[in-house]
Amino acid sequence: MDLTTAKQIHFIGVAGTGMSAIAQYLSGTGHVITGSDREFTKESSQTIRRQLQEAGIECFDQDGSAIHAALDAVIISTAIEETVPELQRCRALNIPVLHRADMLQAITQTKKTIAVSGTSGKSTTTAMLFHILHQNGFEPSIISGAGLVSLQKQGKIGNAFAGRGEWLVMEADESDGTLVKYHPEIGVILNLDKDHKEMAELYGIFETFRSNVKETLIVNASHPETKRWSKAAENDFGFDPQAGFLISQFFQSVSGIRFIINTTAFEIPVLGRHNMENAAAAAAAACKAGASLEQCALALKTYSGIYRRVQIIGVKNGVTVVDDYAHNPVKIAAAISTFQLLSKRVIAWFQPHGYGPTKFLRDDFVKEIVGVLRAEDEIWMSEIYYAGGTAVKDISAADLINDIKAHNKKAFFIEDRNVFPAAVKNQLQNGDVLLLMGARDPSLESFADYVMENI
Repeated sequence: MDLTTAKQIHFIGVAGTGMSAIAQYLSGTGHVITGSDREFTKESSQTIRRQLQEAGIECFDQDGSAIHAALDAVIISTAIEETVPELQRCRALNIPVLHRADMLQAITQTKKTIAVSGTSGKSTTTAMLFHILHQNGFEPSIISGAGLVSLQKQGKIGNAFAGRGEWLVMEADESDGTLVKYHPEIGVILNLDKDHKEMAELYGIFETFRSNVKETLIVNASHPETKRWSKAAENDFGFDPQAGFLISQFFQSVSGIRFIINTTAFEIPVLGRHNMENAAAAAAAACKAGASLEQCALALKTYSGIYRRVQIIGVKNGVTVVDDYAHNPVKIAAAISTFQLLSKRVIAWFQPHGYGPTKFLRDDFVKEIVGVLRAEDEIWMSEIYYAGGTAVKDISAADLINDIKAHNKKAFFIEDRNVFPAAVKNQLQNGDVLLLMGARDPSLESFADYVMENI
């Protein structure tokens, strides 16, 4: 795809997080962008439709009306099946159809690129890195998997921005294997845990990504599965004194985290030890792009976070309600452990997504949740979120709960999530943290508000 000649581009499934980010970026660089999505028929998706239109993207229902012969390309994600009528119409008209990763790869050829990879923390690290570069006058661009609060305050979706500078900061996804397509100037590997694919396949994907990095590789030397690459990295980060960044003196309070990188003090208004590692990765990449460590620390003092990442909704009757995007086993354990540092009891609720992924990770969910829960903590689950399409519904969230119960942990299945606030309300105590977790389901943001109102 040559973006200097391709002007009219349509996105099927444009309301998806990854698709909407690329669409907004291209619109911001002067391309004529249209998009369609089956979610646009739902009232809950009218906000994102309006935001896309305000970004210059004409939106259509997924009925085929947007597909015409003058289109230079149509972009799809792995979620778009061949049975979708719009895609069939593209085939009939011989319109070039590209996967979103191919379009993203084409975009990276127009900018100097920093690609942030890893099975956890990509969105946060991408946002932190963008914030550092933006605050220090680099005028960067960003394509991310989550909305930055700083951009959302401007009325935007927040997961994309087309800057005038030379650097593009992008979140590089491994879930569908497309990570191997990218050849960034700077590549970041945060961590590597079982998610979407078996570990052997993940190793191969990340090894190819590592070898594709043009100039600088940045690796978390403290993670057991990524430190294998740290000797090849120019800028390691972690807790190993041999690493490029020595991180020490971690401290967490209700207002955020503090730590030191080498001799520079960092103070960031986010929670969690994992966010210290994310910040170190962002700082390492920013320094390679031309910032100083002191500039990184000063910028991150004003970092305002991203959508649904350890987002405190409020406090009611002494109970702190938190909304988080955690959805794989390691992320769930990290979210729970973060609030164990601040509360004597964590009551966690989780909505798994996808029957295939839930079945694939069943044993890992049980292992991580059982391992992190204290005797006083609780885990609740509602039924698996189904986004549509073809799926074999051969597992339930109840199966995970029964497995966890077998380890003598406090675990509860409540099929209809709308019943959850009433069910948990009488058990809540002053000082509890009520942690809500889940991904992919666009209605989870409103669910967090619903829980807050009804406990």
